Amino acid sequence: MAAVRIQEAASHRLDEIYCYTRDRWGIEQADRCITGLFEAFGRIESHEVMSRPVPAEFGVEGYFFRYERHLVYRRRLSNGDIGIVTILHERMHQIDRFREDFGL
Repeated sequence: MAAVRIQEAASHRLDEIYCYTRDRWGIEQADRCITGLFEAFGRIESHEVMSRPVPAEFGVEGYFFRYERHLVYRRRLSNGDIGIVTILHERMHQIDRFREDFGL
């Protein structure tokens, strides 16, 4: 079974999500949000989360799925593991942020 690896940009986004949620709605809600994201990551390999291919205009190969109000972008790493590339809120300008997090 493939392991899930949190890439650097995704790690920063998780920190941002946690801090924003904690400051806005409290620690319990922030904990639930992050726990839910990690539970969703764990269901990728078994296809329990519905993923779609990243649109061609992004210029990278990978997939994304929605978790509540966030879009999680992932790709298969060279060793077969699943790499969580970034996590963006639905209100963020997806293409610009995505390219930024991919270093494009």
